[in-house]
Amino acid sequence: MSAQSAAPAVSPLLESLVTEITALRPRMEEVSLAVHGRPELKFAEFHARDVLTGWLAEAGFSVTSPVGGLDTAFVAVHAGGRPGPYVAVLAEYDALPGVGHGCGHNLIAAGGAAAAIGAVRALPGHSGTVAVIGTPGEEMGGAGKVRLAEAGVFDGVDAAVMFHPGDRSLTAAHALAAAHLRVAFTGVSAHAAKSPWEGRSALAAAQLFFNALDTMRQFVPPSARIHGIVSDGGQAPNVVPAHAAVDLYVRDRTAASARALVERVRAAAVGAALATETQAELSETGPLYAERRNNTVLAKRFGQAVRALGVDIEPGDQDSPAGSSDIGNLSKLLPVIHPYIQVAPAGTPSHSEAMCAAAATPFAHERTQVAATGLATVVAELLTEPGLLEAARAEFAAGAEVLT
Repeated sequence: MSAQSAAPAVSPLLESLVTEITALRPRMEEVSLAVHGRPELKFAEFHARDVLTGWLAEAGFSVTSPVGGLDTAFVAVHAGGRPGPYVAVLAEYDALPGVGHGCGHNLIAAGGAAAAIGAVRALPGHSGTVAVIGTPGEEMGGAGKVRLAEAGVFDGVDAAVMFHPGDRSLTAAHALAAAHLRVAFTGVSAHAAKSPWEGRSALAAAQLFFNALDTMRQFVPPSARIHGIVSDGGQAPNVVPAHAAVDLYVRDRTAASARALVERVRAAAVGAALATETQAELSETGPLYAERRNNTVLAKRFGQAVRALGVDIEPGDQDSPAGSSDIGNLSKLLPVIHPYIQVAPAGTPSHSEAMCAAAATPFAHERTQVAATGLATVVAELLTEPGLLEAARAEFAAGAEVLT
């Protein structure tokens, strides 16, 4: 953990957490590389689940899996000897198709587990409850956290913390709301050479739909994002496709504005169908991801710990480009933090092969150790400072967020 700037004084609690998580570093890296080396897509993360729950069980956590109706979800609990807050560290461990761990979820998972284990080891006989909640299916609209929340897995949780790898370090960052959609076009098949006029091409409708979306871009807010792929374009070149499908995401700053944009996308699909004498059906492939509310009371504590370890970390920017995550939905239910730690050179794009490679490097694990220590600090301070949870709850109730 090399210093990049003059670091603040290290508290006794932070010193203890540094000691514990330094000792956990070899196992943390082993778990991270095990998950990285065997990438699994949403809701199929059985290897990652087993690696993580095995480590947590060895560390004295009581593990339950499956939970919430999801086979690869888990809850690992370490109950204290006295009443107190219930604090959850969140783990993500799904990969991206064709890219692997290009979002660094192997680091999120291993670092989150290390944070929880380090916190309970630094606070023997702690009050309250520390849990690691394994939340599968964050990518590809899986909405694991949304599904777990609906199943009651987060009932009683007072605060939830996690970190995300990136190409820079931020105490907080905004995220867009995102609707996950499929537009299915239905036409009439025919021989593409002998009698194409007898057919009605669903693929032509999909092509026209994309043209409509491209035309629409000039007339949507700068914050909006519409992007998709043709997931079904027909089966044979000599058959007029009777079926075609477009999978796409529609994003904007809030759930309300994203849903309003979905209706414009629906109108474009209907228009493309009318023009090609086909039919269009729009459906959601997963729950809408809400915009994120970062709890700045807790994010400040994470930032203080990271700076004390000699790593520069900056405030977020509400106008910077952003993705989406199902933690946004959770942030509407309880105080959460989702800071970013740099694990790759500046400019390395997320969801890329370059980020996937970076997520397995010694530098990434060094920075994950820093992130784990920062998360463990927030967990430990929530357990030992009664006023901290009250302050976090007060900010949550007020609904205010200022990136800091």
